[in-house]
Amino acid sequence: MTATQSNLAGLSRFIFRAPSWYTSVAFALLLAAVAGVGAFERPETTQVWRGVLFVGRDAWEGVFFIGIPTVVASLGTAWVDRLVGGKLTPNRSSLLALVCEVIIVAFLTVGALLAYLTPLGQPFVFDVLVVALASVFAIRLLVIMAVSQSSILVAAAPASLQTATAALLLFVYSGTLRVLEVGGPLLDTFLMPYLARPGEAPAELSAIGPDHFLVLGLTCVLYAGGVWTFLYVVDRPWRNTLGVSVLDFLRGFIGHIAEGSRELEDFFEQLGEEAVVPVTVLSFRTPDGAEKARWVLPMIHPGPMGEIGGGNLPVRVADATEGLAFPPHATAGHDFNLVTEREVDTVVEAADRAHERLTYSRDASRSVRATAGEASLLSQAFDDDALLVNTFAPGFADDVEYAVGLSAAAEARTSGLDDVLLADAHNSNNGLDGPDLGHVTPGSTRSFDMIRAAGDAGDRLAVAPRGDLSVGVAWERTDWTPEEGIGPLGIRAMVTSVDADPAGPGAAGDSGPQTTAYVLVDGNNMEPGLRDVLVERVVEGVGVDEAEVMTTDTHVVNTVDADNQVGAVVDHDELADVVAGVVADAADDTEPVESGMATEHAEVTVFGNDRTESLASHANAAVSMGGALAAAVVLASLAISVLLFLVTGA
Repeated sequence: MTATQSNLAGLSRFIFRAPSWYTSVAFALLLAAVAGVGAFERPETTQVWRGVLFVGRDAWEGVFFIGIPTVVASLGTAWVDRLVGGKLTPNRSSLLALVCEVIIVAFLTVGALLAYLTPLGQPFVFDVLVVALASVFAIRLLVIMAVSQSSILVAAAPASLQTATAALLLFVYSGTLRVLEVGGPLLDTFLMPYLARPGEAPAELSAIGPDHFLVLGLTCVLYAGGVWTFLYVVDRPWRNTLGVSVLDFLRGFIGHIAEGSRELEDFFEQLGEEAVVPVTVLSFRTPDGAEKARWVLPMIHPGPMGEIGGGNLPVRVADATEGLAFPPHATAGHDFNLVTEREVDTVVEAADRAHERLTYSRDASRSVRATAGEASLLSQAFDDDALLVNTFAPGFADDVEYAVGLSAAAEARTSGLDDVLLADAHNSNNGLDGPDLGHVTPGSTRSFDMIRAAGDAGDRLAVAPRGDLSVGVAWERTDWTPEEGIGPLGIRAMVTSVDADPAGPGAAGDSGPQTTAYVLVDGNNMEPGLRDVLVERVVEGVGVDEAEVMTTDTHVVNTVDADNQVGAVVDHDELADVVAGVVADAADDTEPVESGMATEHAEVTVFGNDRTESLASHANAAVSMGGALAAAVVLASLAISVLLFLVTGA
């Protein structure tokens, strides 16, 4: 992940699940009642009876003038929008109306405070209300255009509901119709009692006049023009370079926030390109044929964030296995994110095909550790296949590029090995600091270190003596949550025991069984130095001969923070105790097994080469430049609004 991509991943902290529409409506009415008590407070209208607060008429007036427009917008926006061909849903409609009510209350609170502290007086509060209603219209227009992909004229109909309803109530209960001196027998007899009811409203509303409604209409037109200008300027670079609209991205993001929809994946699918990725399976089974453990390594990246795309890939892989699943991180970066969760099915099917054609053997070698430069590979042969786990610890590193991983695996096979499962331990990083975050790219020094170490490991494993294999596994779900950096797969461990002659080339150690521990933590990288602490605790505390600690790189832990590594929240000593306990349980579980490895290929749609960087660059530019542009548009619109107030005398 580059620094630019990390900024995009940081948007995942905004992901949450909105409540249902009726919950939003209920909260909106409660907020309106509280706002009414603050705006129209009369001491005699507030009573306490049996410990329950009744706010009387003040609360009702707040519900009526603030809550009813919100309810109308909540229930009517989706219906009107779909009537004109839009896609807004009730949950999104209610969430949008609630947010806009909060904005109105905030405007009125600030306006009332200024009116109280300055000589501006009550009329200023209603001037602020006009700006608030126009601002709400603009915000709703922006969101509805993004969600429904409607033109500005079509989107204006559902967008105006909240503002229009509030304006209508103010028009009727301020008595503006009487001020206009519009009359006649029919109007005076039948309509005036319904269209002019100032006697049933707070006296403060009498300060509202026709000029306020004129300014409101002109301001809404002005703000609509500002929304169109903003969208056009922000959207143009996206269409010119990526061929997609920023509105598609905004619509998908809002859909995910409001309802957990997959519309954001539809946007990513427009950007994606086809790719062929190897899917390698290493399975261990007992002599009676029961699967004990299964490693599954598709060369894709489990991102981009949350459960979008392949973000929850490790869990999906684990759910599809019979034995205890080990889905380590592959040598692939964000360009190999799956664009939709549907693509995971293709990966799982490829893993199933590989599993079906496995041939098993009891033969295995002792593990060896090959190093070159900063790269260190813990490697072990199973018959003529090999498992390689690479780390750059104690150095800091993030994702290893797809091409680097393919080259390293190919180098390991040059000495005669068949299939190679090359995992990126992904276990030491210093967060999101720095320009490249330790990305291992083709042509870098680290890429050649890794390739050389893989070649050395292949040479040594190809001629290493084989012996009978025993394996033990254990799993601790733990009480830690994704917010604390640990995903639902918790901590898993596999311990191999091989009784082989250590006298082969490059081998070392005493005769007798050699034990190797592979620990997999369901998280996204590790805090600096933590990997060394865990390995030391496992080797010295449990008594295994070799060990390596990996993370799955699951992105379900990044719905809160893009930098939520293992150990950032969890206490290191406590984690080390749990890891050591899981490894000890796995060591106690060892029994004779046979192993088999096979590789299949899956055709999937991924983000594509450089597309992630392009998307991240455009999104970051839209956030930074868009904020400045939005501020400029808002200031210009407010300045013109002030001129309108001065000209009309509102």
